[in-house]
Amino acid sequence: MTQELTTSLATEPARPSEGHGWWRDAVIYQVYVRSFADSDGDGIGDLRGARERLPHLAGLGVDAVWLTPFYASPQADGGYDVADYRAVDPLFGTLGDADDLVRTAHELGLKVIVDVVPNHSSDQHPWFREALADRPGGAARARYHFRPGRGAHGELPPNDWESVFGGPAWTRTTGPDGTPGEWYLHLFAPQQPDLNWDSAEVRAEFDSVLRFWLDLGVDGFRIDVAHGMVKAAGLPDIGRTEQAKLIGSQVLPFFDQDGVHEIHRSWRRLLDSYPGDRIGVAEAWAPTSERLALYVRPDELHQAFNFQFLKCPWDAAAMREVIDDSLAATASVGAPTTWVLSNHDVVRHTTRYADGPGGGPARGLARARAAALLILALPGSAYLYQGEELGLPEVTELPDELRQDPAFFRTSADGQEGQDGQDGFRDGCRVPLPWTRSGDSYGFGPGGSWLPQPETWSELSVEAQTGDPGSTLELYRDALALRRELPGLGDTPMSWLDAPAGVLALSRPGLVCTLNTLGKEVELPVPGRALLSSAPLTYRAGTVCIPPDSCAWWAI
Repeated sequence: MTQELTTSLATEPARPSEGHGWWRDAVIYQVYVRSFADSDGDGIGDLRGARERLPHLAGLGVDAVWLTPFYASPQADGGYDVADYRAVDPLFGTLGDADDLVRTAHELGLKVIVDVVPNHSSDQHPWFREALADRPGGAARARYHFRPGRGAHGELPPNDWESVFGGPAWTRTTGPDGTPGEWYLHLFAPQQPDLNWDSAEVRAEFDSVLRFWLDLGVDGFRIDVAHGMVKAAGLPDIGRTEQAKLIGSQVLPFFDQDGVHEIHRSWRRLLDSYPGDRIGVAEAWAPTSERLALYVRPDELHQAFNFQFLKCPWDAAAMREVIDDSLAATASVGAPTTWVLSNHDVVRHTTRYADGPGGGPARGLARARAAALLILALPGSAYLYQGEELGLPEVTELPDELRQDPAFFRTSADGQEGQDGQDGFRDGCRVPLPWTRSGDSYGFGPGGSWLPQPETWSELSVEAQTGDPGSTLELYRDALALRRELPGLGDTPMSWLDAPAGVLALSRPGLVCTLNTLGKEVELPVPGRALLSSAPLTYRAGTVCIPPDSCAWWAI
């Protein structure tokens, strides 16, 4: 039918002709392993449990699954403190379970991406144990960042860097005789010493680690702190406190240094040496879309998480600006853009969108449903965090004694919560999933769950929502099915259409998407044949009323 909205801006030019990689428009589902599904009743999710629930993901309609770390670890930071990069922690199963999961996923048509954590190891890693036993300046210490302290007796940290989790980024060692020694750098918890990527030994070891998992069959890696690894020469002071608030707003001497790109280029060459389009995904915080695009140049990684969009407020003008900037930056290097609403480190967007005057759970859920349709209508790849397809909110009332986020303990031990680092409340987005209406863990596993699930989650479970046409789960299933069926929702350009203030209207080949960010309904000319809407639509003569905080797709 005739399109009744007019094109005003072509946002993204055609992609360079380099062949179509599966990742360019893939929908990738993040599994936080310890909270996805538990097979053995210990209350903690594991690889076997994840494998048994893979049919849910295949039925949902995603293309790939990303697994958070399941490697051998003391679990000081949920597995992001790795003691052995080639072993599965018994908490999560065995290497055989990992192999079984990859094979089952492939049988279901799902790609598998695993985490790699190259910025730091665990303090229980054999290398760090060797370093502590070595003398200052010894070869074992060269794999990490050891420095003498400042002050008359070396009693002060080597510089003013702060941990992302709060407090100093340095911890002083103690010699065999009990005397204070050198300091070591840890940009996160003290149990996560930073590796020194000036060391050829460190670089060779991670090449070997990547090959180990590629040989097992994984399809790619999500690179934790991909903007880290390289530190500015001389480790200069920053000169101010609350440095965690600067991450993503400016280049810091410990983050987003240009030297990281040499590492990513070498990893791209390694990935390209394997068959089957193996990919690298950067978890990189950069101050601008242009700097983020450097991570996905043709000879570097394939994707980078778009945190600028994740942080964007619920505002049409702000969203349009971020979308334009993101698409322009990635198009300049021929890479796809990624769209992310939540992950295991941030407050779930269902709750974030509920904030503000007149807010509440209903508004948060309405906006979350609308935002899902928006990101799935945009060019590029989308990442879904487990449970968002159920509309799960953040769990904000967890007892302090049950929390496990290391940032919580670093920032609250002295009564100064949130002093310099993260707020320490990441556990709220990591509560185990509800699969069934009943049971002491709502189907998460045969035992309890490592964090308590709210009673209200019974009706948010997969069982409760399946078959309910008004449920968030069925909305996601319908949207993902349409995304696969409609060629215009692939790796194709988009254009903005004229729309009233507070409304976004965009065009893809054969489709229009309208988003109303206002708290009131908006009347528009009917854009086409309605395909899907996050809230019920009402029609008048030639017009449609778009409900507040809602999104709709239209065939044209």
